Amino acid sequence: MRAYVLNRYGGPDGSRLTDVPEPAPGPRDLLIAVRVAGLNPVDFKFRQGKLRAILRPKLPLVLGNELAGEVVATGRDVTRFRAGDRVFARVAKGQAGAFAEQACVDESYVAHMPRNLDFTAAAAVPLAGLTALQALRDELHVKPGQKVFISGGAGGVGTFAIQIAKWLGAHVTTTASKRGEALVRSLGCDEVIDYTTQDISSVRDRFDAGFDLIGGQTLDQMFGLMKPGATVVSVAAMPEPQTAIRDLDGSALLSALFWFASYGIRARARRAGVRYRYLFMHPSGDDLAVLAGLIEQDKLRVIVDRTYPFAQIAEALAYLESGRAKGKVVVTVP
Repeated sequence: MRAYVLNRYGGPDGSRLTDVPEPAPGPRDLLIAVRVAGLNPVDFKFRQGKLRAILRPKLPLVLGNELAGEVVATGRDVTRFRAGDRVFARVAKGQAGAFAEQACVDESYVAHMPRNLDFTAAAAVPLAGLTALQALRDELHVKPGQKVFISGGAGGVGTFAIQIAKWLGAHVTTTASKRGEALVRSLGCDEVIDYTTQDISSVRDRFDAGFDLIGGQTLDQMFGLMKPGATVVSVAAMPEPQTAIRDLDGSALLSALFWFASYGIRARARRAGVRYRYLFMHPSGDDLAVLAGLIEQDKLRVIVDRTYPFAQIAEALAYLESGRAKGKVVVTVP
């Protein structure tokens, strides 16, 4: 079968489309014919080798972290799915494998696709949708009436985060360019800051929670916008010790590494009187089922920016890496 394989870390020339053996499902696996695969920043960061401190699988490796497709076969211990089911999934951390004609995924990471979505839209949901849900519901514990600040609301995770925060009852403020403002307002955002013309540190509101999708100076400025005791969760800055302990089942060594690497960010958060948390989301079929329910109830809309054929996956990744995407980028697999 055809797959997009990482042979060495670095630039795009370290990965290529090639023929690989078809995967064989284990006892708890589904063998899925991939119809569409979603692209995420973690894909090019993995290719660049930026995640080697966290994930170090053996190369060559089939890349890709989310997919939508049809079940071809099931392992002997699978109970919730059967051949012919239309499913979507965020594959296991460190295993990847979604950029291929077929993939094996543990059934606990899989859910039935929303009945009102096609494969293209369904493939855009798992990683970004799970990230937003777990950050806002489980880490920030967003409640009705709270004010939530989300940076980068027009991106893949941001488009889900705005809608999930509104579903949880929050008043939502986000950053976007003029090009992205109409999109984020259509998703229910209450206030929009044009980051190209306005310094977010000048915002007078104070927020109960912050969800950072940008990192860098934007994250530092967000600390100053929070109420005392608030939490800012980031998926774009530096992992901290809880990332290793709670998200990665990491060793004491990895926790210590993150302690030193994130010291500056945590110190700046403490000076602002807020808590900093970096989230590395976890695959979950149960959480995907929650997202599917919201989609079927028309409470969550999926935004797909561009669709590429599988043969142009390198171009698709380059477009995503450019930072211009509004919503998700996906590839269709023949």
